[in-house]
Amino acid sequence: MSKTQLAILGIVVLVIGVVASSALFTVHQVQQAIVLQFGKPVRVVQEPGLSWKIPFIQDVRFYERRILDLDPPEFEVLLDDKKRIKVDAFARYRILDPLRFLQVVGSESTARNRLSNLVNSSLRRVIAKTSLTDLLSPKRGQLMEQIQTEVTANAKALGINVVDIRIGRTDLPTETSQAVFNRMRTEREREARELRAQGTETAQKIRAGADRDRTVILATAKRKSEQLRGEGEGQRNLILGKAYGQDPEFFQFYKSLAEYQKNLVDSDTTMVLSPDSDFFKFFGDIKGALKK
Repeated sequence: MSKTQLAILGIVVLVIGVVASSALFTVHQVQQAIVLQFGKPVRVVQEPGLSWKIPFIQDVRFYERRILDLDPPEFEVLLDDKKRIKVDAFARYRILDPLRFLQVVGSESTARNRLSNLVNSSLRRVIAKTSLTDLLSPKRGQLMEQIQTEVTANAKALGINVVDIRIGRTDLPTETSQAVFNRMRTEREREARELRAQGTETAQKIRAGADRDRTVILATAKRKSEQLRGEGEGQRNLILGKAYGQDPEFFQFYKSLAEYQKNLVDSDTTMVLSPDSDFFKFFGDIKGALKK
């Protein structure tokens, strides 16, 4: 074979290779494809593997088969109880019908914008009819089911299946948060004042009751002590009277000794008495006779 023939054969092989590479394409298992001819869709390829197209005439556009994330922008909404909150939601979706997806939205960026509008619109409509209390209660699950049902129905027209919608966070606006904080602080300060007033009133009642009980106890004790003291004095006088009646001389002697001990022992008292005073009658004679 001549060199010219070899060159021609090489060129033919090269052309066949280029044509073959342009005619064949691979669809990955996480992708789906649409074959376009002059910009118009002619075939949808959803099975993974090697597929074909007409070289130089047809083109291929690939789309994801996996679940995609959607994070719409945060927005404010006025609730049924006139409270304004910030809502930050997210969604999960899948391209279910690539042909409709291509015909209606064309690109994934456009699809994200339109789906974000659908999600936020449904969130606004449903949340605006509820209160903050319900939104933070177990009723929130029912609200999210209603929102997902609405968005899923509307997203079918885009060739999209909405897998899940959730509210990631709900916050009060800064001015509302500050107003709520100030109202809560005022309420807590009022409750604190009421508790202090109640505590002071209770303390005064306890003190008054304690003072009253103390006065009653002291008065009762004093009355009892006076009564016992009187009874003791009476018993003492009775005993002394009996003793005096049994031995008057000894009784006089005993009383004098008591007076001596009281006035003469460990006493700084100065007494000026006459030697023949009755106070000293037992100094001269144990029977009480004073010396002449």
